[in-house]
Formats: sequence, structure tokens, C-alpha cells
Amino acid sequence: MRNFILKNENAIYYECGYSCDNVIFLQLGNDKIFITDARYTIEAKAATKGTLVIQSSNIIEETIKILNKNKVKKIIYDANDFSYALYLKIASKVKTEFKNKEKFSQLKRMIKSDEEILLLKKAAKIGLEGFTQLAKYIRSKGENKDERALYFKAYEKMTQKALYNTSFAPIIGINANAAKPHALPTKTKLQKGDLLLVDAGIKYKRYCSDRTSTSHVDFENFNFGRDQKFTKKKHQKIYDIVLKAQKKAISKIRVGDKASDVDNYTRSVITKAGYGKQYIHSTGHGVGLDIHEFPFIHGSSEIIIEENMVFTIEPGIYFPGEFGVRIEDTVCIENGRAVII
Repeated sequence: MRNFILKNENAIYYECGYSCDNVIFLQLGNDKIFITDARYTIEAKAATKGTLVIQSSNIIEETIKILNKNKVKKIIYDANDFSYALYLKIASKVKTEFKNKEKFSQLKRMIKSDEEILLLKKAAKIGLEGFTQLAKYIRSKGENKDERALYFKAYEKMTQKALYNTSFAPIIGINANAAKPHALPTKTKLQKGDLLLVDAGIKYKRYCSDRTSTSHVDFENFNFGRDQKFTKKKHQKIYDIVLKAQKKAISKIRVGDKASDVDNYTRSVITKAGYGKQYIHSTGHGVGLDIHEFPFIHGSSEIIIEENMVFTIEPGIYFPGEFGVRIEDTVCIENGRAVII
């Protein structure tokens, strides 16, 4: 792929080691060109690798000028990253043929380098410490706190008081709210015997972590571990099924499997137990610079699992109006099999 144009910040960061909120990146043959305004040029010049940084008060006009000057015949772009208006502004003023290749940057990033895996492992370690600190808070001060307060505390503990960014808005679900995979916080207060679902992650040097725990609320012994003991029999039954499905998938994954095979490893356990209709989402997704990227682990994916892929395994069972259970870890494919990071 000799010529391409990027607008997505993470895609640009991957190519040159820096990005910002007002940039167009061009790869023309072997030349990398980073077009931005005066607010970012000093940092861009210091941080980018093998890249020409061009300062312009109008990055669109500068892009047009460069494409015309270099007589670029064809250029690859991802229509998901460009508004139609921006596309027209550039394409209508150049002779360059724009060829849409969706998600081409994410596909390039699907297999992680050893350096990226170290960053992802570090992100996961920091994220796990955030869960540990949130559990400590819940043990000491969590009783009668509503989901909105716990949501705020999840931000505080996950980010270690704003030392890091979250990789997505934390999800906090008590009992019935846990039945919504992307629940918003409510006024529901945390009580002993409740079921609490927390889905959260952080970014370390732009690389994301992602983890979900479903826990039984016992303030004296509360934790986000995987060996939960619930007082309600149905909670325990569903938790055990979800955990069994997750463990089976992680133990069975091998290089050469299809992503659809991995989805089936979890889904077959849950369906056999009689709860297939309550498993309402796919098994997982890639994690990297984006919190959701390739490979996507669902029933129709033909992607082949390869060494150094990183993705989540997150089966779940949900009963609207009652409760839900999801257990999620991020795994890396190392030496042909899945390892939790």
C-alpha cells in the first residue's frame, strides 16, 4: 500500500508515533507527511519518526496542494474516518482517485508487535490495580452508595486520580442494571447481597485495557476475583455457567482457529445450559490503540487466530429487569494459545 490518507488519530499515531485533533496524514510512497496547525507542530516534530511535519492554517488546502504537486494518481482512504463533506472538499479539487478500503489501518494493527504487547500488558496491570483499589473503597465505604457515586469512584480509582485516562466510560450495574450490557448509572444503592457488575479499563501510552467482573456484595470480604460465592442460588448458577464458558474458550483457543470457532467455545457452553437466548452479544473484540478493533470474535467471523493477536473473551447471560452476569479478560496469543494479560 504505497499511497494512503488518514484522519483517525489512533491510525496516525500508529504510523508515526504522534497524533492530535487537527491533522491529516499522508503516506506517499516512502514519504510520511503530517499536516497540522501551529498549536501542534513543535510536539509533532519532536515526537514523529521519519515524518515531514508541515504547519498550515488550512490543513485541507495544504493536502490538496500536496496531492496536486505530487501528481498522485490513486490514494487509499477509509470512508469511516472521513465525513462526506471533508471527502468532497479534497476529492473535488484533485485529480487523484480516492479508493475506499474500510478498516485498512485496523487490519494492519491486528497482529501486535512485541513492543505493543508489553504496553498492553502494562495497561492491563494498571487496570487490575484500579479494580483492586475500587474493591477496597467498596469494602470500606460502598454500602448505600448509588451507581452514580460508584461510577465516579470507578473513574477515580481506575485512573489513579487522573494519572491515566480511561479507555472507555466505566459501566456500573447493580442487580437489574447489570442486565444491560452498556448500562448507564442510576440512583440504585448498593446493599449487602446485591450483584454488582463493573466493566472498566485504562490507557497506558494510548494502549487500552478492558476487564469485566461480576461480584457478590459482601462488604466485609468484597472483591473482584473470579471465585465468587453468591447467596442467591440463581446468581451462583448463572455465574458458574458464564465462568465455565469463559475458561473453556481461553483453554481451547489455538493459532489457526477461526474467530467464529472461539465464539462457539463460549456459546456452546451457555446454549447447552439452556441460556443461549440470554447471551445477546458476541464473545469478544480486539484491544489495542482502540478499545474495539480487529479481530472481532463473533459467530460469522472468518478471521484466523494468529500469534500476537490480543482480544477479549467476555461471555454473558442477561435477564432483563432481574440481573446479568458478564466475565471478561483480555488475552494474548502466545506460543500458539491464549494467555490472560
